[in-house]
Amino acid sequence: MATALPDRDGLDAVVTLDRREGPYGEVALRRRGDHFEIIANGCFLMDTADGRSERLLIQAALDALDPAQQRPAVLIGGLGVGFSLAYAAAEPRWGRIAVVEREGAIIEWHRGGPLGAFSAGALADERVAVLHTDLLEYLAAADGERYHALCLDIDNGPDWTVTEANAGLYGRDGLAVLWHRLLPGGVLAVWSAQPSPAFEEALRAAGFADVVTHEIPVLRGVPDVVHLARRTR
Repeated sequence: MATALPDRDGLDAVVTLDRREGPYGEVALRRRGDHFEIIANGCFLMDTADGRSERLLIQAALDALDPAQQRPAVLIGGLGVGFSLAYAAAEPRWGRIAVVEREGAIIEWHRGGPLGAFSAGALADERVAVLHTDLLEYLAAADGERYHALCLDIDNGPDWTVTEANAGLYGRDGLAVLWHRLLPGGVLAVWSAQPSPAFEEALRAAGFADVVTHEIPVLRGVPDVVHLARRTR
């Protein structure tokens, strides 16, 4: 049953539409006015108010690839509210599009719930495969597929992870795994709620090149960013 929560900072009343307990804790879908929010273990993940930075995550990776590359394959880490997937599916240049999402509830909210309006039919695209698994486990598989682009949006950033285990993804060992999952010339794009100079240095130390940070201004606070890096060999 939907539950009304108190107003926050004078904004619209919050209504909890669904709440699930799973192997990674609680995940909830809330509506605030005309927008929806995903909350994991009490931590705000994302909402449908503004998808500019999620779209930049995909566009920046595509722009950084060799334009001669035909039908590049992209892995999107995190389905979320669907902005990144919908933007990728709307671009005919992409070939295979895989999206990894560990929360079954989020997948259901897209397939038969209110978030389907934001994934814009992308789940029906023949290029798209939804992988219901943990991203870290998927990346660590010894026989895993490789991609031209890895676009990751599973945390609030390298310095602010949703679950403690995710921190390893942004360190030396995790970046080595990401390196090996990229094809030569491939691009890694990582969404963050704030800039992380330490992560930029970690990318360089792991052997990535062309490390840049794209900023997206927000209404309040520090800008959202997309960290971009390339595997050159």
